[in-house]
Amino acid sequence: SPLLPTWLQVSLDLRMHVPVSLIMKHFFSLYPTDSDDSGEPSLLRFMCAELTRGYFLEHNEAKYTERREKVYTCMRIPRELERLMIFGIFLCLDAFLYVFTLLPLRTLLAFLRLLTIPCCGLGGSRFLQPAQVCDLLKGLIMVLCYSMMHYVDYAMMYHLIRGQSVIKLYIIYNMLEVADRLFSSFGQDILDALYWTATEPKSRKRAHIGVIPHFFMAVFYVFLHAILIMVQASTLNVAFNSHNKSLLTIMMSNNFVEIKGSVFKKFEKNNLFQMSNSDIKERFTNYILLLIVCLRNMEQFSWNSDHLWVLLPDVFMVIMSEVAVDIVKHAFITKFNDITADVYSEYKASLAFELVSSRQQNAYTDYSDSVARRMGFIPLPLAVLLIRVVMSSVKIQGALSSVCLLLFYLGLITMKVLNSIVILGKSCHYVKEANMEGKLFERPTAQTSKQTPKKANPAKSPPPSGNTMQRPSTSITKQPSPRAKSFPPAPPPVTEVTSDPPPDSPAKPEESSSETPQSTELKHKTTKKDLLEIDRFTICGNRIG
Repeated sequence: SPLLPTWLQVSLDLRMHVPVSLIMKHFFSLYPTDSDDSGEPSLLRFMCAELTRGYFLEHNEAKYTERREKVYTCMRIPRELERLMIFGIFLCLDAFLYVFTLLPLRTLLAFLRLLTIPCCGLGGSRFLQPAQVCDLLKGLIMVLCYSMMHYVDYAMMYHLIRGQSVIKLYIIYNMLEVADRLFSSFGQDILDALYWTATEPKSRKRAHIGVIPHFFMAVFYVFLHAILIMVQASTLNVAFNSHNKSLLTIMMSNNFVEIKGSVFKKFEKNNLFQMSNSDIKERFTNYILLLIVCLRNMEQFSWNSDHLWVLLPDVFMVIMSEVAVDIVKHAFITKFNDITADVYSEYKASLAFELVSSRQQNAYTDYSDSVARRMGFIPLPLAVLLIRVVMSSVKIQGALSSVCLLLFYLGLITMKVLNSIVILGKSCHYVKEANMEGKLFERPTAQTSKQTPKKANPAKSPPPSGNTMQRPSTSITKQPSPRAKSFPPAPPPVTEVTSDPPPDSPAKPEESSSETPQSTELKHKTTKKDLLEIDRFTICGNRIG
């Protein structure tokens, strides 16, 4: 030991006889006592020194205060995380109900508009508005994929999966989860490419032919993704119907593997935001899969309510295991990366900001598409599968069944409207708490100002701005205009809002960014801006592997 003198270490190495008094004397030199008596060292004095030795925690106050704050943060994580999860699940529910309630009506209106074009004449430059074109494409994709799903036998797939071994099914289920994330990451890009190809301004009529391959690619993607989710639901159904529940236990234990793959990695706020969105999407998808499993089992038992009480404990066990894994995972990620629990309030504010901005008249995208880009939740394949399962499980025959179906549809519309009102009110509250109200009006002008310097700066003079002053006031209040018409009205809003100090106001923050009083404000703005501008579903790198 380095605490012993050199001659004592040498003597111990040579296995020489060393008196115990010398060793005790050395130890008592390390623990001096208050008494001045120079008695011989003894075991009693050593025990008294050990029993009466003291220390003061206030000498390291910062360290212990930090440790206590970490404990408090871990205790706040479940509440803050579940608030974010509930708000995100309602956002996914709103986008999911939109496919069943408002999308058919919007598609019907767009189709009627397409039929009445020869009667009404071609008054405008476009046959249909961009939103109507996208609604028609979504409706056609849903109809084609639903008709193609009739050729897939759910019962045959169930018995084929049931004949496999437990270990093979466990591997298949893990592969399906990875494939689902890969499909979700690339699927929305395919749909966005289709929407933009169909609605972008084209100079030649021959350019419209490019919509056809994009459309068939989107149909092929939605069909494959729906089959993938069907296989995943069949595997989960086999796990529920197994006798010893071993497969269900193994599949539940797979959730705890996420803790090993996520907790010990470096995470920043943006990465944690992406993981939170992925967890919201995963939890909502699991709810829909459990609903499909319950529908298939209730159909097999002739809708006997007694069998439902047999399924509920397993359903509750799967849900609670998912909640427990998310809480433990987020608690330790925030602990190891020194992230406070208040970051989940920022995540809620950014999601609420997207919802509020999508309700404006000059919105750039549909709300369901923005949710798909943010969370990776694409409602079209899941909606196709749920319609297929419901239509095969419930037989609609006679007038009474048709009336019940109509009442069910009206109930879905009522639920959609109420859910939209509630989450819109909550979103306005979260945006107001985060002081992000100004960005609702700054964001459109900022994007137009980014486009104007390329084309509008060479022709920047006071006379043209005066001539085009009154034109944008009528076009902005209407439905969003095409991109070719959006360039001329771009400069006037900037000159109207900033009458005397117009072009200098956006440049002042850049020049004064080096000043100390505004540096902290710019840091806060950049962090919130980063959260708002994450439009890619990059979860595959964080969740898979």
